[in-house]
Amino acid sequence: MKNIRNISIIAHIDHGKSTLADRLIENYGILNSRDMQEQMLDSMDLERERGITIKAQTVSLVYKDNNKEYTVNIIDTPGHVDFSYEVSRSLSACEGVLLVVDATQGIEAQSIAHTSLAINLGLNIIPIVNKIDLPSANIEAVKNDISDFLQIDSADIIEVSAKTGLGVNNIMPAVIDRIPPPGLSQDNYAKACIVDSWFDNYLGVVVLVKIVSGSLKPKQKIKILSNKKEFIIDKVGIFTPKITYLDKLNAGDVGFMIASIKNLNAAPVGDTIVDYKAEQPLALPGFEQIQPRVFSGFYPIDSKNYQDSKKALDKLSLNDNSFTYESENSLSLGHGFRCGFLGLLHMEIIRERLLREYNLDFLMTIPSVTYKIETKNNKLLEIKSPKDLPEQTQIKNFLEPIAEIKIITPSDYLGSIIELCINKRGKQKNLQYRTNSVEIIFEIPLSEIIYDFFDKLKSLTKGYASYDYTIIDYQESNMIRLDIHVNKKKVDALSQIMHKDDSYRKARQLIDNLKNLIPRQMFEISIQACIGSKVLASTSVRGYRKDVTAKLYGGDATRKMKLIEKQKEGKRKMKKIGNVDIPKEAFYEFMMPKK
Repeated sequence: MKNIRNISIIAHIDHGKSTLADRLIENYGILNSRDMQEQMLDSMDLERERGITIKAQTVSLVYKDNNKEYTVNIIDTPGHVDFSYEVSRSLSACEGVLLVVDATQGIEAQSIAHTSLAINLGLNIIPIVNKIDLPSANIEAVKNDISDFLQIDSADIIEVSAKTGLGVNNIMPAVIDRIPPPGLSQDNYAKACIVDSWFDNYLGVVVLVKIVSGSLKPKQKIKILSNKKEFIIDKVGIFTPKITYLDKLNAGDVGFMIASIKNLNAAPVGDTIVDYKAEQPLALPGFEQIQPRVFSGFYPIDSKNYQDSKKALDKLSLNDNSFTYESENSLSLGHGFRCGFLGLLHMEIIRERLLREYNLDFLMTIPSVTYKIETKNNKLLEIKSPKDLPEQTQIKNFLEPIAEIKIITPSDYLGSIIELCINKRGKQKNLQYRTNSVEIIFEIPLSEIIYDFFDKLKSLTKGYASYDYTIIDYQESNMIRLDIHVNKKKVDALSQIMHKDDSYRKARQLIDNLKNLIPRQMFEISIQACIGSKVLASTSVRGYRKDVTAKLYGGDATRKMKLIEKQKEGKRKMKKIGNVDIPKEAFYEFMMPKK
């Protein structure tokens, strides 16, 4: 175990994590140049297209120094705020991290968040300044910021260009020197921690494990500690990054295990695997359980795909523990699922994966957050969907989640950001100037930042600002449920919870938007935005007018009036019994408010 090092790469999005991993694989992996490609550890097409890491990936590399051979297990982690859960899982399996910072942009919000997580876990940190070859690189200023942040000497910071390979050779000696080997366990039986798991159509559930004590090998019988289920191991191995099967995995190794696990819930992420003969085994401390923050209804476009959709969501929830789902019904959309996500990008990625990997397309309802309701009979309810909200007369207090958001931006854009945050009902808590940027902290209701906050922030700052947020508390707030009525019938899929101060403006915006999406009928269609029985705003879609007097060729005017009155009566009858089908495009449009 003295010759094993387990490290993770953390950084803000687009600071060069995957590119640095590519250079390390080139130098110390077993792939030849023909097998190499950009973003080796980004296995999904979606990751390559968007240039982001979604799933944490692992690779085992071999480094030789002074006739000693070291095994270095690297875990490449996502950088976007929505995938912080993947990072927490990866760091739990490591003893140290490489902190990559872009020399042109400096320390960003997500870098600070992930580094703080690593410090809390007691991991050793090796800071790396990347992209030093770019003309706009401000190396000294960035190094000063890092040394102030980590309280270290700037001489300990490694300068590299992951793209050209400059300075990359200095990383491995620092890893061997500064990061300790895995700690020895006092247990005398095989014990491993489940870092990740995913479903393979041919192999069943593949489990990524870190061996804490003993060893895992084929034909060995093991037990999953939480559910007491037993399996016999078929194969074990590592990624180099190609799948490489081994005779066994020893203590300190990070590798995978296949054991003909068919049940999707049999090997939960964060669980402990032990030898089935182990007496009174103790579970390893699990990963931080992050609860979904954003909820949306997913309804199959073709109702015949309901069972296939359920299986696909099952597999994705196994692969991504921060994604949850449960069945629900809607009068407007039929059978579907209430899905929980960490943020809007997470939601978009899940929907895209369902389309690409399972060929399933869904309609999505307006995203909402989890509210808490204190009823007049002193019950505390968690509300994930507007339709779960009790009547206003039963509500004593309405509590909404408050997020602390940390924004790092060039000082030129400070005024615009403060204005944006105040418009989103934010309260400023702190303001700190760095070498070439400003860090500002606000407390903002979570419901205000899950829609268009990130897009507005990027457009106001020309893409230079970064942010990270955490939910800190629930606060009492004046919230209401806004219902949309089409032709006097409530469309439950279009209901949403919002702050009362914004209700008039948003009500008018929503019904004007819907008016343009509903096709005209032979009768007038009324559209109303209501709070309970109170109508806040209303509009209508005019009906087609058929000229019933065209066939007349003269005579008394009463003949004309008689036909028009008959037509009016017919339209009144149609309005009473006519059904209005809202097209699917309307629900897509309603998912996000107009900016």
